[in-house]
Amino acid sequence: MVVLRRRLIFWLIKAYIRKSWKIITLFFLLGLLIFVAFLFGSPYINKLFPVYKKASIGAVGAYSQDNLPPLITNKFSRGLTKLAKDGSVQPDLAATWDIQDSGKTYIFHLKKNEYFSNGTKVTSDDISYNFADVTVEKPDKYTITFRLKDVYSPFLITVSRGIFGSGSVGVGDYKIENIKLNGNFVQSLSMGSVKNNLDTIRYQFYPTEEALKMAYLLGEVSEATGLTSPVYTDINFTKFPNTTVKKETDYSRLVTLFYNTNDEVLSDKKVRIALSYALPNSYQYGTKAFMPYSPESYYYNNDVPVKKQDYTHAKSLFTSNPLASGSAQTKAPGQLTIKTLQKYRPIAEDIAGTWKNIGIQTNIEEVDSVPSNFQVFLGDINVPKDPDQYTLWHTDQNNNITHYKNLRIDKLLEDGRKTVDMNQRKQIYEDFQKFLMEDVPASFLYFPYQYSLVRK
Repeated sequence: MVVLRRRLIFWLIKAYIRKSWKIITLFFLLGLLIFVAFLFGSPYINKLFPVYKKASIGAVGAYSQDNLPPLITNKFSRGLTKLAKDGSVQPDLAATWDIQDSGKTYIFHLKKNEYFSNGTKVTSDDISYNFADVTVEKPDKYTITFRLKDVYSPFLITVSRGIFGSGSVGVGDYKIENIKLNGNFVQSLSMGSVKNNLDTIRYQFYPTEEALKMAYLLGEVSEATGLTSPVYTDINFTKFPNTTVKKETDYSRLVTLFYNTNDEVLSDKKVRIALSYALPNSYQYGTKAFMPYSPESYYYNNDVPVKKQDYTHAKSLFTSNPLASGSAQTKAPGQLTIKTLQKYRPIAEDIAGTWKNIGIQTNIEEVDSVPSNFQVFLGDINVPKDPDQYTLWHTDQNNNITHYKNLRIDKLLEDGRKTVDMNQRKQIYEDFQKFLMEDVPASFLYFPYQYSLVRK
């Protein structure tokens, strides 16, 4: 009986195929054609049918509307130029530029097919940076000329700042839809994609990391960015369910140990070098730094010898100074004081431990800001986008908190900001790094790690 049923089913299928083979073949080929179309045409289909994407991102900081972080401004605006990862300047809204009058005149030629997010074309009439001591000329819709009073080679980076039309309309992938203020500061900001109206991002700002982490735990934000640690009280977010922790190095900030070169002990270069040789070779909080530039920078000098931990050498240099090693009556034996920001207290304690190995007793004092008077200060610096560090190390500058004086360094810094040729600038700043590291007015510790939490 079973055999008869099988034969019957087989005869029925065979008869159906014989009768309908044309229709079966047609639908098979049609299905194959649709599959191939979806396989190779999915990018175009996505454009026709936008995917709904909504992100709620939390960040730490107090920002005004005119001083939003690059994290945000880069999404809704662009400048005449842009910076590559190595710090070199590349075209953006400007296709090309000419530099004349030995660096006092910059002529930018705009691209002719750039548009604001509201659909209006970008022309020279829309470029407004409001620079001091700069004359602006707009000979036609796609040319803009800046005439500087003095030569200033970082100018090309200055014009990388995003431009805006009327109503804060930018030239980017996103446009601002709503801003909520708390006094003069932005509390939250919403933006939408120019190409996909279902793609929106909302930024919420918090006063502290602890507040941001709590907001993430409560589900107020789906992402938390710019964190210095993936830990909150007894919660380690690397083990938190449905959360991805992203870790990267923040090369825009550099944790640094500054030495007061006017101090009676630290005025001796040998003592500063000794302290540098006693420092740890690595830090759990960031990527070890050797120079005041990112190692990814075009201007980074790879030929400068780095000072790795060497207690024997450090101790011999330190004890060669009677005042430092404690044989002078006016100084307690082998004592130094580190003033540190509270967030760097653990680092200060680690450093005190390494200095103890070369005979130094280190006192640690916490401060809220850069102290006016110190022996050693543990803080950080914002690494400029341009290699120019004139304000940090030139003798005449107020931000030169180490009171460092070196005429050769002064000359290099002066030349660096007045030289427009990129290769010549590279040589200048390589020499700057070489001579600065010989004098050691500061020890560059690390570029801090930065963490982001993303809910899956």
